[in-house]
Amino acid sequence: MSLIADYGFVLLLLACAFGFFMAWGVGANDVANAMGTSVGSRALTIKQAIIVAMVFEFCGAYLAGGEVTETIKSGIVDVEVISPDLMVLGMMSALLAAGTWLLVASTKGWPVSTTHSIVGAVIGFGAVGISMDAVHWGKVGPIVASWIVSPLLSGFAAFFIFMSVQKLIIDTDNPFKSAKRFVPLYMFLTGFMVSIMTLSKGLKHIGLQLSGGQSLLLSIGVGALVMLLGIALLTRIQVDEEADRAFHFSSVEKVFAVLMIFTACSMAFAHGSNDVANAVGPLAAVVGVIQSSGQDLAIKSVVPGWVLLLGAVGIVVGLATYGYKVIATIGKEITELTPSRGFAAELATASTVVGASAIGLPVSTTHTLVGAVLGVGLARGIGALNLGVIGKIFMSWLITLPVGAGLSILFFTLLSAIFT
Repeated sequence: MSLIADYGFVLLLLACAFGFFMAWGVGANDVANAMGTSVGSRALTIKQAIIVAMVFEFCGAYLAGGEVTETIKSGIVDVEVISPDLMVLGMMSALLAAGTWLLVASTKGWPVSTTHSIVGAVIGFGAVGISMDAVHWGKVGPIVASWIVSPLLSGFAAFFIFMSVQKLIIDTDNPFKSAKRFVPLYMFLTGFMVSIMTLSKGLKHIGLQLSGGQSLLLSIGVGALVMLLGIALLTRIQVDEEADRAFHFSSVEKVFAVLMIFTACSMAFAHGSNDVANAVGPLAAVVGVIQSSGQDLAIKSVVPGWVLLLGAVGIVVGLATYGYKVIATIGKEITELTPSRGFAAELATASTVVGASAIGLPVSTTHTLVGAVLGVGLARGIGALNLGVIGKIFMSWLITLPVGAGLSILFFTLLSAIFT
């Protein structure tokens, strides 16, 4: 206990700095991936995408980020076999390791998984800094499985959403008229899907408790509101005969460009709710140990609001300062995206991430989004995919976890040498 007694305030300041650094990395790398489809399909400019992401990432992280944060905080390493001192140094090492790797990846423009980074870092310090038995390998299994399952789920979802768009709108006699008829239904689905998770799962830590029925009714209301707002915007779009001669579905894609504004908002919200955990989960563990002077190590506590706030601000700063480096990779290089294709990918990704966040499973937004974009591409045939780029992305995924673990071991050794 002497380490916390002697250096408690210094360790807390360092942990906050490392947590902010990690959140910055999430914003610079992962958020850029989340908005890539909007930019790649030209539904939003980079500047517009960054503004949308800043607002909704912040709301998602602050309002709905508490559930997944608990998994990172106490689900991976067995807190009962770790001393308070080692827990503090280990979680700080994990934050610094993951943040460092994300800095390197972002400067290179590589779309890597922030979830891989932090989970690998926590496993690294747990397995080497304490013992192999300290890692909850049973809890790691479902997380690893989610890296395979989430891209498959979002890929299938995106495939079927895009096929429904083809059948209901694009392959009809009057695609523009069909778009105006069916797109409001997709808008309702987008609004409903995000709000049901937020109301039923995400707002517990700020004291708002709603029953299942209340959450359902409110979500239907939010979905209807989004739909009405969308209908109002759609009335402004008229058929452009000249553009449609050159590109038959120009007017239809304009309708989907409006829809993508809503899916971009839901995508940013879903990402914030899930991936803020990568930054503030370990930080919440450190804060809990230091504030209790090492007494409440094994107790599952509510993540403090100010910790979520720190993570949310860090994500926004990272996106605003460095997000442009990665934002084009997924939007332009995997397959050619139009607003209708980008919409299918974003709605599928948001649904998968929101669902995973609701059950406390930290999935990778990068993996989920790539799976969705692949699903959209496959709906047009294997020739529509850039297999070379996909191969490079998969390789970057493979090295992220071991690099995170290796850096964590290095920083854990350094911090231990400095403070003990």
